[in-house]
Amino acid sequence: MPLTETLKEAQKDAMRAKNKTRLGTIRMALAAIKQREIDEQITLDDTAVLAILTKMVKQRQDAASQFEAAGRNDLASNERAEIVELETFLPKPLSDAEINDLIDDAIAQSQAQSMQDMGKVMAILKPVIQGRADMGAVSGSVKAKLAN
Repeated sequence: MPLTETLKEAQKDAMRAKNKTRLGTIRMALAAIKQREIDEQITLDDTAVLAILTKMVKQRQDAASQFEAAGRNDLASNERAEIVELETFLPKPLSDAEINDLIDDAIAQSQAQSMQDMGKVMAILKPVIQGRADMGAVSGSVKAKLAN
C-alpha cells in the first residue's frame, strides 16, 4: 500500500481513537505532502513522501533542541511527541554495519576512486538510505572512505 494511503488510514484510526497528538501530526504530514503535490503538479511516490517525513522529523528535532535551550520543556515535549508519531511511518533505521556495507557496495558499483566521484556514490546510496539514516553522517563516511 502506498505510504500516502497508509497515512490516510492511520488518520482515520487516530480519529476513531480520539488521539489528538497523532491525528494532528498525521494531518500536518498529509498537508505537507498535498502542498508539494499541488506546487509541483505531480503525484508523489513513496520515496518523495519519505523525504518529506524525514525532513519533518529533522525540523522537529531542531525545534525541540531550541525549545530546550530556551527553557521551554513543554513545547519541546510536544515536538518530541510529534517525532515519535512521524517515525512510525519511516522505515526501520539502518545499523552502522549495514550503512558501511551499502557504502562499500556503492563505491564498488560506481568504481569511485577519489572525492570527485562522491556524487556518483551518493546518487546510488540516496534512494536506498533515504529515511533510514542521517544523510549527513553517511556523506561524512563516504568522504572518509574516498579520502583513503
